Amino acid sequence: MLPLVGVLGGGVGAVVGGPVAAVAVGGYGALAVRAVLRWRLHRTAERSRRHGLDQLCGLAADLRAGLPVQQAIEAAAAGRDGSDRLRQLTSAAVRLADRTGAPLAELVERIEADARATDRGLAAAAAQAAGARATAWLLAALPIGGIGLGYAIGVDPVAVLLHSTVGGACAVLAVALQVVGLLWAERLGATPGRAG
Repeated sequence: MLPLVGVLGGGVGAVVGGPVAAVAVGGYGALAVRAVLRWRLHRTAERSRRHGLDQLCGLAADLRAGLPVQQAIEAAAAGRDGSDRLRQLTSAAVRLADRTGAPLAELVERIEADARATDRGLAAAAAQAAGARATAWLLAALPIGGIGLGYAIGVDPVAVLLHSTVGGACAVLAVALQVVGLLWAERLGATPGRAG
């Protein structure tokens, strides 16, 4: 999908403002669509993980209430859409309880508590990285301020960037550096264990 957006954005940019505009619109368009897709993927994965943790909590409550193990597991598995890791840990806990006689409700509660503690740690790490991400986006938006400043002093910076050789080279280089810089900042600020 991203190459398609880049090509379509490039085509629109070429029609509207020439080859330099094609590079700018294609690059920024692909970057924007990528950000939206990653946000949606992250939101879906978080929702699924929260639902899985809630089901794990319900399983532990059912086991504590005296529901037979097999019936509780079947009830929890009916709507389960949590993470694969939670499923694997729950299956391992069931096998361990079956083989050793360990209380399954306590094992499930520990899995849930550990997963929620991990989520709190990841949320704290994401909060710490938010400043770096905001700085990267602010730096990426500075050229817009520069264009506005150019218009404020009576110059047409867009005409220079789109229709002169030096301006076009500078614009293409700036777009490339901004895209690479934003991707690099995203990678540096990524929270381990998060989707996408």
